[in-house]
Amino acid sequence: MRGEQYLTRSSQYGLVYETGSTWADKAVVMKAMPNGLEISRYGFSVGRRLGNAVVRNKVKRRLRETLRKTGLKPGWDIVFIARAAAAQASYESLGGSVRGLLSRAGLLAGEYERACPRTN
Repeated sequence: MRGEQYLTRSSQYGLVYETGSTWADKAVVMKAMPNGLEISRYGFSVGRRLGNAVVRNKVKRRLRETLRKTGLKPGWDIVFIARAAAAQASYESLGGSVRGLLSRAGLLAGEYERACPRTN
């Protein structure tokens, strides 16, 4: 089912915002926390100050496509928050930002966990 990979409720976003660890760069902020499931779920927060609906949707499409092509470790809830620089960023630079944040957090598939060890 396609919807399983997305955070869909504001309570899910709120939990990640409150208890998740944070990594940031110029274009994107990433918050992540273990979810205890066998899949990783992600969501996007793209505010109105980024631009009109066309710009916000373009940023979300680019983030979604980058994550589709990137293998994630299972068992994490991740929220990506777009900063103002994301509106002018190219697809390649935005993808590089996302992959860099995932790498720093140790959430790319095939990497060992460094930054956020799981708590049981």
